[in-house]
Amino acid sequence: MTDDPIAIVRASYNAYVTKDRSAIEALIADEFHFTSPLDNRIDRATYFARCWPNSESIEGFDLVHLVAHGDRVFVTYEGRKAKVRFRNTEVLTVKGGQLTDVEVYFGWSIPHEAPEGGFVEPS
Repeated sequence: MTDDPIAIVRASYNAYVTKDRSAIEALIADEFHFTSPLDNRIDRATYFARCWPNSESIEGFDLVHLVAHGDRVFVTYEGRKAKVRFRNTEVLTVKGGQLTDVEVYFGWSIPHEAPEGGFVEPS
């Protein structure tokens, strides 16, 4: 096990892609919390019940930005599942060699719905 936050974050994305539940369990702290536009600081058990099953459809992550600042790692990635591509940003907190918090900010579909230099009207 390493204390390098970047290595821990990379290992967590790899565990998600390879569907390695034991690897991700070792990386997630008991006091873990997960927040996204759909989840408000859910605990570790709820994360595994609600979010981990999504790993079944994930084919990969292309890490676009991976920056450590103190105990936080800021990640922007392009994810792939089935014929869908998407781009998200996450802020992961690493303490004692484990993830303690993850915040997910949903991005956009790839290809982008708006033309380059353009926009999409809100519905």
